[in-house]
Amino acid sequence: MDVSRLLECSWRYPAYPGYLREKDENSYMSSFNVARIALLEARMSREIADMIRRYGGEPYCAPAVREAALDCEEQVSVFIDHLTSLSLHTVVFFTGVGVEALFRVAEKLGRCPELLSALHKVTVVCRGPKPAAVLKRKEVPISVNAKEPYTTKELLEAMQPLALAGTNVAIVHYGERNTFLAQALQDRGASLEELCLYEWLLPEDTTPLRILARDIIDDRVDAVVFTSQIQARHLFLVAADLVSPAELAHALNTRTIVASIGPTCTAVLQDLGVTPHVVPEHPKIGYLVKALAEFIGQDS
Repeated sequence: MDVSRLLECSWRYPAYPGYLREKDENSYMSSFNVARIALLEARMSREIADMIRRYGGEPYCAPAVREAALDCEEQVSVFIDHLTSLSLHTVVFFTGVGVEALFRVAEKLGRCPELLSALHKVTVVCRGPKPAAVLKRKEVPISVNAKEPYTTKELLEAMQPLALAGTNVAIVHYGERNTFLAQALQDRGASLEELCLYEWLLPEDTTPLRILARDIIDDRVDAVVFTSQIQARHLFLVAADLVSPAELAHALNTRTIVASIGPTCTAVLQDLGVTPHVVPEHPKIGYLVKALAEFIGQDS
């Protein structure tokens, strides 16, 4: 595949939300044309790899992130105490993984019924469909849900109507603490209780990620799919032992097609010196794979 020719012409196909909506559905073959597509996703790597194959591509899996549970039984127990005593007024959930982790620890403590009952008595806020889906399966009512593209910005906008001054707000973070949200809520007069139930770590074996970095430099990868910002940070971290950040960024910008799932991921890539060539209309994996297939299909 002549990736360099695609990238030279990519100014005609700007990667911005809404681009796909403006194009004729039949203008591309929507095929990867046997392109080698690198995936850094760990949790859903099999599902995404299957999608790549259905579009005629060759998936190259190099997981960049490991989600590790933290020892947090004491914190969760105190959190449930505060919920049941009505000391907390609002609970913010970022991810479905975070919701599942909370209920898993509550189950271990034998306090799931208390947790479920208490969540019915507070304002439950979600940053998008993933935490909302897990909570809905547990029949927990959701008061506020962020709109696309489900970033901290949309979450804060969704929470704007809430009277937070003088109230206690719990935040169930993702793999790292969201300092921006915490500060914004404190600036609005809220007192915070924060839970970090798991953390993002490098894979125990970083060899596949190191090999991927070298393959990107050596032009043996047609495209790289980033489904979270931590994947980009970890790729550059591991690659630092092999090449300079500038070399890796140059290879990604000029010899490899970079697909980013949404604004947060794109912003981190740009901070690292990489401008994605493909960003889907909606920040979802299915749309991302389809957008990438359409981009590559231009070469047909």
